[in-house]
Amino acid sequence: MTLLLDTHALLWWLEDPQLLSKAARKAVADGKNTVYISAAVAWEIAIKKALGKLDAPDDLEAMMAANRFLPLSITVAHALAVALLPPIHSDPFDRLIIAQTRHEGFTLVSRDRHVLSYGVAHIAA
Repeated sequence: MTLLLDTHALLWWLEDPQLLSKAARKAVADGKNTVYISAAVAWEIAIKKALGKLDAPDDLEAMMAANRFLPLSITVAHALAVALLPPIHSDPFDRLIIAQTRHEGFTLVSRDRHVLSYGVAHIAA
C-alpha cells in the first residue's frame, strides 16, 4: 500500500505516534508500505510555524528521511486535479493533498472528516 500522510498525521507520528489510531500506526510502521509526505504538507507547516501558530520540527526533511518517508512534489497535474474536486472543503492545503491522493491512487492517512466525502482511499488517523 502507498500512503500519503495529512499534516496532522505526520506531526502526530513525529511527536507521539500514540496520537494516531491503531490502524494508522500499523500502516505507517509497516515496512512493506511506502509513505509519502506532500510538499503541500511541508508548505503548510512552514507557513503556520512562521506565523507562530504551530510548533514543528526545524529539521523536517531529516526527520522524514529517518522515518523512511518520501517527498511527493506538487506537479501541474496535481494542481489541475484540484479543480476536479467538488467544493466540499475550502482549505487549499487539504484540497491539494486530496487531489494528489486521487491522482496518484494513494491511501490518505487523515482524521479530517471531509476526506470521506471525496471518496478517496483512506485510513483514519
